[in-house]
Amino acid sequence: MPRIGVVGSMVWDVIHGRSPGESQVEEWGGIAYALAAMDASLPEGWEIVPLIKVGQDRARAAAEFAQGLRHWAPGARFIEVPALNNAVHLRYDQAERRCERMAGGVPGWTWPELGPMVRDLDGLYVNFISGYEMCLGTAQALRAGFQRPIYADLHSLFFGMRHDGIRTLRPLPDAPSWFGCFDVLQMNEDEMRQISDDPLALSVDALAAGVKLLNVTLGSRGVAYVAAPGFERLPATRDPRPATAGIGSTIKTARLAPPSVEMLDPTGCGDVFGAACAARLLAGDTFEEALTHANRMGARNAAFRGAGALNAHLRGELVHA
Repeated sequence: MPRIGVVGSMVWDVIHGRSPGESQVEEWGGIAYALAAMDASLPEGWEIVPLIKVGQDRARAAAEFAQGLRHWAPGARFIEVPALNNAVHLRYDQAERRCERMAGGVPGWTWPELGPMVRDLDGLYVNFISGYEMCLGTAQALRAGFQRPIYADLHSLFFGMRHDGIRTLRPLPDAPSWFGCFDVLQMNEDEMRQISDDPLALSVDALAAGVKLLNVTLGSRGVAYVAAPGFERLPATRDPRPATAGIGSTIKTARLAPPSVEMLDPTGCGDVFGAACAARLLAGDTFEEALTHANRMGARNAAFRGAGALNAHLRGELVHA
């Protein structure tokens, strides 16, 4: 069966100020949202293989979460490590703006650990939830050693961390080298501006590094994309050559608006979007089909609270709140 590897971090969210009058809420966040979206987006017969470490204090709860995923590969499990699991305190000051403080110590992957685990996979979805899932050297080794497509949400690579755990946006060091490790890139508007105020220049750098599709999420305004010349679908095996525009071949770019939705909870919308897009791209959809599906999944997520039973909600099933 086709197998998609998922790299990221299970995070225990403590959420403040999500809606007026709501008390503090604690629940799974981080890659849990992406796993739910991928589970709801993959065709029958596809399997999710977690390449995800979890702290010993939350290992049992994480395993219980995985039991609700239909596409979870038989025998797959999170990798329990002798550390406290990552936890994030989220404080919303606006509907789509928040302050984050992170604690925990789940270590990232090294190539000797990761290499043997990706050999039989048909594609990878990498979401930098903590920003410490792997260093640049490991990402470059992964790119050299894995010739199937890789979708990456660079999210927390753009965050530094103060001594008190507060995460703050910062420029991404050595951005072109990171770009060269992945076939499809995702970042949001604020993250993009940490690299360049000129979206066109950033797109040129990404495509020159070998990226086939760049997605910039815009919150309630949807997504802006830049597709390399001639790119329509992800091939089963990647083409390492950078895109070049020839006669009759042009770069495609546009903004795709999501369906209108009443915003209930913005947490995890970017993770849902990215995992849904990756699932459909790796399953063979055109990039425009995948982006349309991802927009729809992100909008559905905004109308639901939490990652528990989110996969069923995204499939359109009735779920108890």
